[in-house]
Amino acid sequence: MLVISYIFNAAIQLYIIVVFVTVILSWLIGFNVINRHNAFVDAVWRTCVSLTEPVLRPIRNMLPNLGGIDISPIVLLIALNALQIGVNAYILRPLGG
Repeated sequence: MLVISYIFNAAIQLYIIVVFVTVILSWLIGFNVINRHNAFVDAVWRTCVSLTEPVLRPIRNMLPNLGGIDISPIVLLIALNALQIGVNAYILRPLGG
């Protein structure tokens, strides 16, 4: 059971890192610090967006329009941390994980 707990927590933490990378890349691309004409930047950007957009899109649809401010990654990070705490406390700990 300890292995399942470790894999679950590692997957959540890895996804949180991907969300942070996506947010930082969107800022850097938006302010023209880096551009998507670089093949490596474009590959990282497309990978991060393809991993996060299916989860962020429904959150964006539920949130009200705040102009140019997108708080959906913040909502996603809070939800991921709540999921991790809930699963660790109520599912994995009673099972011995």
